[in-house]
Amino acid sequence: MLCDEAIRDRDSMDVFYHHVYEYVKGIRRLILHTTMETYRNRIEDRLQRNGIAYLVYPLGEKKINVFFGDEACIAVIRRFNKQNLFDLSDEEDFILGAMLGYDTAKQCERYLGRKARTEAAMGRGFASHFS
Repeated sequence: MLCDEAIRDRDSMDVFYHHVYEYVKGIRRLILHTTMETYRNRIEDRLQRNGIAYLVYPLGEKKINVFFGDEACIAVIRRFNKQNLFDLSDEEDFILGAMLGYDTAKQCERYLGRKARTEAAMGRGFASHFS
């Protein structure tokens, strides 16, 4: 019987392998995979062997975010020059969501909500753009 840690290990890597499969088959052009830091070497080895562009960002002390996919998509993320997703501007957040294939209408709603909160914090109302 597998212990909990071995099951988590297998499950996390199974999800990663499925993400690689989706990329190779052209189903997705950019993937964000969040996992434990302990899997970093295995993940990087697989991506390098397959010639897949990637970026790895720390997520706290024990986790990482691994972006991988088309070189152009990775180049856009590099241009953001931010390692923490919370630091993305409203526009960068929108672009990243679109590149990851998130629902366009929901991304638009998310963008408008973020923009309204940002402008409210700056003392400007979103409606002022339409007057």
